Amino acid sequence: MFYLEVAHLAKSFGDTPVFSDISFDIRQGEFITLLGPSGCGKSTLLRSLAGLVPPDTGQIRVAGEDITWLKPQQRGIGMVFQSYALFPNLTVAGNIAFGLRMQKLDKGEIARRVAEAVELVGLTGREHHHPARLSGGQRQRVALARALVVRPRILLLDEPLSALDAPIRKRLREQIRAIQQQLGLTTVFVTHDQEEALTLSDRIFVMNQGSIVQADTAEAVYTRPASDFVAGFMGSYNLLSPEQARALLGLEIDGKLAIRPESIYLREPGRDYGPAMTAPIPARIAQHQLLGNVVRYRVQTAGGELMVDRLNRGARTLLPAGRQVELLFDTAELNEVA
Repeated sequence: MFYLEVAHLAKSFGDTPVFSDISFDIRQGEFITLLGPSGCGKSTLLRSLAGLVPPDTGQIRVAGEDITWLKPQQRGIGMVFQSYALFPNLTVAGNIAFGLRMQKLDKGEIARRVAEAVELVGLTGREHHHPARLSGGQRQRVALARALVVRPRILLLDEPLSALDAPIRKRLREQIRAIQQQLGLTTVFVTHDQEEALTLSDRIFVMNQGSIVQADTAEAVYTRPASDFVAGFMGSYNLLSPEQARALLGLEIDGKLAIRPESIYLREPGRDYGPAMTAPIPARIAQHQLLGNVVRYRVQTAGGELMVDRLNRGARTLLPAGRQVELLFDTAELNEVA
């Protein structure tokens, strides 16, 4: 049923543990994202899958084959690095063909597969350019084509977009996802960017301090965080203590109450919000922040300060600091976390 199986993997550098007892399963064709802060172990875990960093203990299986101790070139796994790692003296075609030459394929087969890869990543016409003549996004596409041309069983992507400007990063991640779906390629992607994880992934594995603390669909990780760490890392959740939850909503809880800013409504007269809403709660606007199509308000309540997101409908609808308002909470969106 599962294509990639990882069981009880552990790795330390000297006396410093990187990750321990990591276990997970991935289906063939899934796009999985390892998401977490810097230093949580996600890149080292990816390199262990690639064979670049041997684990101390544990097992890695692909299609039932134990590859834990195989050399990288024996695993059938392609990897794309953040730094591109292109050969500056080789052209686009030369860089893409490098792995095929190492496999000692004949020239005709190499030329055919390089042409396919160039077209796949949208670099037709630039085959004879050297990396110095390419933009950052184009260089990253060369690195992607070089990984894909050898027809890997699994594709590993180690923060490949983090060095790119935002518009290029958005276009390239859409292209990566489209190619991955077109090829049905099992893919593991490492990032610390929540938006990338949410837009790309079939499932997200959230990591913290060397452990996977939640593994679920992008929607579930965002809307139903398993802990206050996940809630805090996945976005701008409001995290209320038991005392704050009691003062604000009259709730008796043991952990913390996680509330997304978009799940709190600034009450508008005459609008029907449905039966799932709480009774109106008085509050005062402290300040606002423009986030493009969303306005984020900081509001003062009996339970402390909250963030409330509202669709930006123009300057005339902005609420000034000091304005008295009423808040409504969607009870279906209140999450108690450990």
